[in-house]
Amino acid sequence: MHGVSLVLQTAGYSVKYKHIVVVKRGAPENLRIEECDLREPAAREVRIKVLACGVSQPDVQNRYGLSPFAPKVPYEPGCAMVGVVDAVGAGTVRTVPGTRVTAYPPFGGYAEYLYLPERRLVTVPSSLDPVEAAPVVVNYLTAYQSLHRRTKVKAGDKVLIIGASGGCGTAFLDLGRLAGLKMYGIASGSKSSILTKFGAIPIDYRKEDFVEVMQRAEPGGLDFIFDGMGGDYINRAFPLLRRGGVLVEYGNPGNLGGTLGLLARSLVPNLFSNGKKVKIYGAGFVLFYRKPFLEDWAILFRLLAEGKIQPVISGRFPLLEAAQANVLLEGGQVVGNLVLVAPDLLR
Repeated sequence: MHGVSLVLQTAGYSVKYKHIVVVKRGAPENLRIEECDLREPAAREVRIKVLACGVSQPDVQNRYGLSPFAPKVPYEPGCAMVGVVDAVGAGTVRTVPGTRVTAYPPFGGYAEYLYLPERRLVTVPSSLDPVEAAPVVVNYLTAYQSLHRRTKVKAGDKVLIIGASGGCGTAFLDLGRLAGLKMYGIASGSKSSILTKFGAIPIDYRKEDFVEVMQRAEPGGLDFIFDGMGGDYINRAFPLLRRGGVLVEYGNPGNLGGTLGLLARSLVPNLFSNGKKVKIYGAGFVLFYRKPFLEDWAILFRLLAEGKIQPVISGRFPLLEAAQANVLLEGGQVVGNLVLVAPDLLR
């Protein structure tokens, strides 16, 4: 494509590519397909042909403005992209065309092509299926770092996963199984089979009070709780911890007020909780300290290559059918991950 575009541009033709833009806050109908000129990369910039991009809750939350860090409209969504370098600008030192890459924290993954500074790229092994690698970029990273950096889980630990059937939840289940944890998971009854597949004990939040269930099942308390739902769950779940137990909150608090409230709630229990702690996880720290993220992506990509983890993919959509995928995700019936895929990978 690089050579073809250069020839056409030299001949005076404008080569186009398509991408998705959020034109205003709100429903998936505000995702619009637009065209851009396919230009050559600027200095120290690379052009990436997108192969796959996960459709995740952060995409939905940003579109509705339910995040203190939501980008200003209009913007290009998509924060779990895997692609291949198509062209490089002057001054690039580590990247050559053909290199498989991801980047975080990116926007713009809902696109045929994406331009990024070389310094933001992370190499992805070319042997991996990009559709399976896409959930690793955000969902598995969140789960792995919550399990092994924010806490230090060990085999036999008793854990509760709140919101266990979604993209992040199934990543916790997969990595928790690998770590030898005794897992309980909260999800609707219709999704219980995915929990049992990974060895977790399902709790149907529509029919059962998870607090009562856990008090009966683990009267001595839980070692760890991982909450991606927020709201009242943190207050109800916290007393279920044993002395010295930890609750990790990784869900989006929704706005600046929610963020400040979460910080306050994490501080107060830590001061008056008889040894129990609340910790907050946010992948945004990659902006300040990349080393642990690079280390953990390398571990996760290796685990995927070795077949030791297997992301749950419940749907693959053509790359530009992002609106349909977002409608499905917002409907609440998705188990695991939805992935947008380049047309040549759908054949």
